[in-house]
Amino acid sequence: MNTFEELNVWKKAREIRKEVRAVVNKFPKEEKFELAAQLVRASRSIGANIAEGYGRFHYQDNVRYCRIARGSLMEVLEHLIVAMDEGYISEEKLNAFKTEILLCNKILSGYICYLLKNKAEVQFSTKSKFGFQSNNIPQTTT
Repeated sequence: MNTFEELNVWKKAREIRKEVRAVVNKFPKEEKFELAAQLVRASRSIGANIAEGYGRFHYQDNVRYCRIARGSLMEVLEHLIVAMDEGYISEEKLNAFKTEILLCNKILSGYICYLLKNKAEVQFSTKSKFGFQSNNIPQTTT
């Protein structure tokens, strides 16, 4: 994989961001700097954190940014619930968003598990190959 753009989770986050933008463009003008701005920022944060994590050297950094993305994903859902409560979107539209958000969350959680598994495998192979623990302290035998 050459770039974060190849990640299915980033592609799904991008779809959600585009759908959010289309919906907030229909919000009343008084929400432009309130709910609409919060929704746009949170939706942008999902993909941005996935991309930033991908660019990090260590698995744990990538996982940390993916967890932040997961939080932003849930923030988008909460703001969409507010939008429904305020009458800006229908319950049907909210449910459609919720389906996509929960799917993205599932993909993102799977990606996090994949990263954690690879981290463990790399640590194990490094430990076995060089006789060092993951914190680079030589192992002692008794």
